[in-house]
Amino acid sequence: MDRTKIRNIGIIAHIDAGKTTTTERILYYTGKTHRIGEVDDGQATMDWMEQEQNRGITITAAATTCFWKDHQINIIDTPGHVDFTVEVERALRVLDGAVVIFCAVGGVEPQSETVWHQADTYGVPRIAYVNKMDRMGADFFAVLEEMEKKLGAHPVPLQIPVGKEQSFRGVIDLITMRMIEWNQEVQGAEYHYLPIPEDMEETAAAWRERLLDSLSSHSDRITELFLEGKEIPEDLILRTIRSCTLARQITPVFCGSSLRNMGVQPLLDGVISYLPSPADLPPIKAYHVKKEKEVEIPQEESGQPLGLVFKIHADRDAGNLCFVRMYAGSIKTGTTVYNVAKKKRERITRIFRMHANRTEPLDMLRAGDIGVVVGFKLAQTGDTVSSEGQPVLLERMHLPEPVISISVEPKTLSDRKKLLDTLSVLTTEDPSLAMKEDEETGEILLSGMGELHLEVVVTRIKDEFGMDVRTGKPRVTYRETITREATVTETFDRIIGGKEQRATVTLAVRPRERGTGNRFVSQVRGNRIPEEILEAIRRSVEASFTGGILLGYPLVDVEAELREVEFDPETGTEFAFEAASSGAFERACREAAPVLLEPIMRIVVITPSEFLGEVVNQLSGRGGVIQGIESRGTVEEIHAQAPLERMFGYSTALRSVTQGRASFSMEFSHFAPKEDQARPRS
Repeated sequence: MDRTKIRNIGIIAHIDAGKTTTTERILYYTGKTHRIGEVDDGQATMDWMEQEQNRGITITAAATTCFWKDHQINIIDTPGHVDFTVEVERALRVLDGAVVIFCAVGGVEPQSETVWHQADTYGVPRIAYVNKMDRMGADFFAVLEEMEKKLGAHPVPLQIPVGKEQSFRGVIDLITMRMIEWNQEVQGAEYHYLPIPEDMEETAAAWRERLLDSLSSHSDRITELFLEGKEIPEDLILRTIRSCTLARQITPVFCGSSLRNMGVQPLLDGVISYLPSPADLPPIKAYHVKKEKEVEIPQEESGQPLGLVFKIHADRDAGNLCFVRMYAGSIKTGTTVYNVAKKKRERITRIFRMHANRTEPLDMLRAGDIGVVVGFKLAQTGDTVSSEGQPVLLERMHLPEPVISISVEPKTLSDRKKLLDTLSVLTTEDPSLAMKEDEETGEILLSGMGELHLEVVVTRIKDEFGMDVRTGKPRVTYRETITREATVTETFDRIIGGKEQRATVTLAVRPRERGTGNRFVSQVRGNRIPEEILEAIRRSVEASFTGGILLGYPLVDVEAELREVEFDPETGTEFAFEAASSGAFERACREAAPVLLEPIMRIVVITPSEFLGEVVNQLSGRGGVIQGIESRGTVEEIHAQAPLERMFGYSTALRSVTQGRASFSMEFSHFAPKEDQARPRS
């Protein structure tokens, strides 16, 4: 396939905006499936995990390939629930373009904002699709306004709806100035171009003029023809829309009702007309390990291979299925590739394309394409695969910190190893999941992004891995940090095995800006101290970051500086310096006024106006700080922040106070000092 004919796209949106329903129509109309699978009956092709079919939501980013008008479209259908944001994040990292779906009734909802800003972070060009035009309360033009106001976007409608709610019957194409109507007898597989209805001619002309006006600010030729009152060639309009979309100056907007089989084929035309191909992309930036600097690598098929492992799925028969996006060169079945992060070669035993949970074998994966590789033993999400001659690292994904934990234990002691192995598989698949075993109590803690996230994982343990487990109540995953600088000198001096082991280190700790992470720096150079001793000190300090000194939670935003080392070749061992460094670090942190940090959540509640007072009072009673309230017709949108610890059980409480008519979303915002600080461990 010619690289100019490939599109790597994601379908992203808020939960229930109709992502999976739209994808099912795409698969049907492109001939990939022979029937339309519906989310409500658990038959959606892309929702292939048992839990997705049971819950009617998309949990993992399912990948598939289809063909439309001589173009290959690699689609990743992503989840809309905030607990699975990491799936959206890793999809956006490897995509070239995205279709963002909005609900014509709900408009720009909280998760829509989150994914929009994630797409901004990765510079992903987008087209938008306003779905559910047939629903009561649908308002296409209100969604356009919200896109401008809430997202800072520049929406440019290429279509306007004909009718709305139950009377919605098609769209007007503002480029060809014709109406499109779908044949429902063949589930919308056929559609026809008709003249614009008389009662809509004036509206269509006004929106066509707005379209040309938007494009004229980016094209001198369109401005010239527009001012002269001359006809503007269709190919000039299409070229200008494409160039503006690729530059992220505009967002073309389509509309339809996927459930009623209207609007999907023009959206597919928009994907191939306006979203980038791999050939449109600039050289990719990477960090050269040997040269210790950033380099740019052309995204071309010639040259050495360069790819990113962006997802791993554990398969019982095949082992790890590694989803790889190739940026340059190519990889072949039966050859090896270099894992730059692990500094090891890995063998490629098989390559295939994924269609939800079915596979199609490939001999080769080329630059610009996405596929699944079998055979990698060491690869983890975010690893770069290349060659020894080009040891470069691509930018890793920004993965959120887990903020909620539960204890998990097997029903029988004999199943403990099986449970640990199972959790190891699950944490490999999902980097936003963390597992920790308490050395003293033996308790196994599982941490994730939210209650639903952990609920889904526990159900997978039971159903997929056949394990009966007990779980504890959800608890908050705190962090610890320090608030001032402290310097200590620590000496370790012991007789071990009849030999004296002695080490002295001077270590300073100081707080860093919130969110910048931990850092170890050394003022001691290796000309008088052996390199292995300095390495032992660094290793010990970095290990100490993982357990705080108040309640043992991970330390964040701390800088540790090694200032002095007293070394005697007769008695100075690596073990002694590791012990001295660990002791110095703990004592310094105790003297640096440590504090416990708790996760603060960003909350958006959408409630009928009559319940506004009760909802605000309820949030305030949970330590919530109201940051803004927006009226949206008969409903109010409340923005607030509150400690996660106070938000457990909020879903039930909100349903109770609003008679089940309100909804809310909650995502991690930041860590902040806990009001009632815990006492330090003795």
